[in-house]
Amino acid sequence: MVVNMKQFRFQDLEIWKDAIEIANTLFNIADDLEKKKFFRFSEQLRGAAMSISNNIAEGSGASSDKQFVRYLDIARQSTYELANIAILLSKRNLISIEEQNDILKKLDIESRKITNFQKSLLR
Repeated sequence: MVVNMKQFRFQDLEIWKDAIEIANTLFNIADDLEKKKFFRFSEQLRGAAMSISNNIAEGSGASSDKQFVRYLDIARQSTYELANIAILLSKRNLISIEEQNDILKKLDIESRKITNFQKSLLR
């Protein structure tokens, strides 16, 4: 029996939970890209996808909210990188336009949530 214990601050953050779901979706696409031997796309996609949740997690352990905001900015920037990758993958017919639009929508929402969370930390 596996018990999922919450031990870290980030595990309660909605933006982190959303980032994990986005990464999971993008990892599935990366797996498909590897099967087609598009290793560089796959590697870049995985790295940028992990960057969102990794920076949220790492930043949550920062010693100040100001430092946390810096990590959140990197996480937010990764949403833009992933949007660019999704557009390129679609243009290369490696994902469908529907997949692209779904990814872009999720990334836009995540970016906005991160920005709003940053603002709440700076108040």
